[in-house]
Amino acid sequence: MEAPRPAQENATARPLAGVRVVEFAGLGPTPFAAMMLADMGAQVLRIERAWPPAAEPGPWSRDYLRRGRPAIVLDLKSVDGAEVARELIAAADVLIEGFRPGVMERLGLGPDAVAAINPRLVYTRMTGWGQSGPLSHAAGHDINYLALTGALHLIGPADRPPVPPVNLVGDYGGGGMFAVVGILAALLARASGGRGQTIDAAMVDGCSMLMTQIFSWTAMGAWRPQREANLLDGGAYFYRCYATSDDRYMAVGALEPAFHDAMLRGLGLDPADYADRLDPAHWPARAERIAAAFATRTRDEWAARFADLDACVTPVLTMEEAVAHPANLARHVHCPAPGGTQPAFAPRLDLTPGVVGEMPGPPGADAAVHLARWGIPQHRIDQIMGAMRPPA
Repeated sequence: MEAPRPAQENATARPLAGVRVVEFAGLGPTPFAAMMLADMGAQVLRIERAWPPAAEPGPWSRDYLRRGRPAIVLDLKSVDGAEVARELIAAADVLIEGFRPGVMERLGLGPDAVAAINPRLVYTRMTGWGQSGPLSHAAGHDINYLALTGALHLIGPADRPPVPPVNLVGDYGGGGMFAVVGILAALLARASGGRGQTIDAAMVDGCSMLMTQIFSWTAMGAWRPQREANLLDGGAYFYRCYATSDDRYMAVGALEPAFHDAMLRGLGLDPADYADRLDPAHWPARAERIAAAFATRTRDEWAARFADLDACVTPVLTMEEAVAHPANLARHVHCPAPGGTQPAFAPRLDLTPGVVGEMPGPPGADAAVHLARWGIPQHRIDQIMGAMRPPA
């Protein structure tokens, strides 16, 4: 398996080479979407409104979501700052912002205002509640968007409160990834129609769409409203995690009959005693028996036992263990990063591969160079640099 390529190698062959993106700095899904576009070869310039940010959990150089794109610092409430932003937007193909509805309009940078200077612009608005509706101006975070879509209710043990799945589902799955899909679709539409359009990417919309299969099963009568009572929520004894003797875990995903029987044989159990596997009435008692079996050995002993069995049984790894796992190493799933390791680019394209973007310098560093790359004339760069906030 080929290792991820460095950012500077064969940049013109990347899928979004030549696409310019202005990113207004935000949290969660906004930088994730911009990172994806940068990894795919887009020329992304990030605009920070202040530096350093008010809430930064650690060194900026280890914030891997910033990879692949430089940043400048602008006071968007000032005349000069807003004008610089407009000049960049005029040269851009895509704009990404994640403010509450109305903020960009008050800055004079809303979709209607900038359409006059760049009708081809794909204007991407990333929010939790969307640009319309009674909650559009309300505060919220990943957990709140999941709560109101019904997704949060599905996750967690039956006898305790729902468990937030980190922020993978709302911010990144239902948010950033849907923003990227919308951007790519809008760029394709622009290629034939000539005009850009505004994307209303709301996490409540994306999270709800991710639940299409569950809505289908509910309509079919195949999904019950209780947690831990269904095929994929930990209710089925053959699709859940089990503790081992060293207080670690094994993940069992033995859905199909062949995998189900192989899992049982790996545990030393007789598949003949586990007929009618899809009948929920059998699940609780069988889960107890299988839990007792897993508790007799360590996680790594079970991992070795199932390594050569096609049973869909795997160890539950920590992040550090995942980085060092032979299968992930062979695929180069991760790559080195300042202070640690980061995920490599995905998905993989064979003709125009994406690359892992390099970590940029501090916001504002080499600002004149980046502005020149965007086609800003030198006399204007000199004026901008005089008004721009210096790097921290």
